[in-house]
Amino acid sequence: MLISCTAKVVFPIINGIKQFNYYLAAMNDLQHLTDYLNPVSLSELSGDEGFRSGQIGKHIRIFEEDKFPDLAEADLVLVGCGEERGLGMGRPFSSAPDRIRHELFSCFFWHNDIQLADIGNIKAGESLADTYAALKIVIKELTEAGKTVLILGGAHDLTLAQYHAYADKKQIIEAACIDARIDLDMDALPQAEHFLMEILTGEPNFVKHYSHLAFQSYYVHPYMLENMDKLRFDCFRVGQIKEQIDEMEPVLRNCQLVSFDLSAIAHAYAPGSAISPNGLNGEEACVLARFAGMSPYVSSFGIYGYQPAADQQQLTAKQISQMIWYFIDGRSKGKREAPLKEKEAFFEYHTAFAEVDSVFLQSKKTGRWWMQLPDQRFIACSYKDYIIASNNDIPERWLRAQERN
Repeated sequence: MLISCTAKVVFPIINGIKQFNYYLAAMNDLQHLTDYLNPVSLSELSGDEGFRSGQIGKHIRIFEEDKFPDLAEADLVLVGCGEERGLGMGRPFSSAPDRIRHELFSCFFWHNDIQLADIGNIKAGESLADTYAALKIVIKELTEAGKTVLILGGAHDLTLAQYHAYADKKQIIEAACIDARIDLDMDALPQAEHFLMEILTGEPNFVKHYSHLAFQSYYVHPYMLENMDKLRFDCFRVGQIKEQIDEMEPVLRNCQLVSFDLSAIAHAYAPGSAISPNGLNGEEACVLARFAGMSPYVSSFGIYGYQPAADQQQLTAKQISQMIWYFIDGRSKGKREAPLKEKEAFFEYHTAFAEVDSVFLQSKKTGRWWMQLPDQRFIACSYKDYIIASNNDIPERWLRAQERN
């Protein structure tokens, strides 16, 4: 009995030590990512005065000179990529990531439960494909190590590298793009205007579901929306989002990949992206970033399309920095969410609609909602879905999920 009891205690400890050593080895292996990265200069970012106590620049671990940051405890890892050749060959690498860093590091740090790191900027490849490959490797290895990656772009076609970081692992994902346009125009030469075709129709394909948020109808061919609907993908006009922005939280909750093109924001709020006078305002962009941060699954979040030369008084860089701040805020709140199996952490509501019995769960901690499908799976939903079901109507979110099964 003594030997048996000892084994029960010792073996879990040994296994735990092995797992911990494997974890440390994985963290140490990330050191080789410096082959693809250029360090950043904190002194250049902060200027003569330096960052003040309490600002993010004083809390974040940074890749400076030859000192790569310890990522063991990092929750969120920033990486910059100024690649813009997807907008047209011959374009130089953008200074956008460092412009964003300057504003972000000046923001005050409120979330001590979130550890931040910055591993610098992707080196410019000989070709556009080389830069894609380098960014893909960095995202892939960081996500495999359990980190959430924040990409500071660069042109929107860098979303391809984001996607292939999952495809290389054969990981089935849900993805969302927030963009005024739907980049499926095969008649356009720049890669940035048709990269979604490869993501959504390439073989083998690893996109389980795709959602497009904040498109502006006058930039989108009607046939494009018809084809998206045939694929059971969801598209939301910018007006729909402005009227019911809370309905976007369930859309982003189950995503692994989120890509935000600044063209979705009206010019007045993001002058460094001169696409449209209309679109999301600054607060709405921050709300969507916060929703993405709250998701327990989002492991890469890219912000693209910033043109520093067109920026006025660094307003766009400030806008992006505040979006990232709200992403961090969302991640902090999301960490407090209980898993669905902990029934005592949720209010449970039973209802029937269209002769279908269903269960709705509401988190006592965050107020978020889930809805049960006939196969007993729970999907993210909203309070509005519960009200619709309570009135014996079929929530569209439930119906769309059934169509995709």
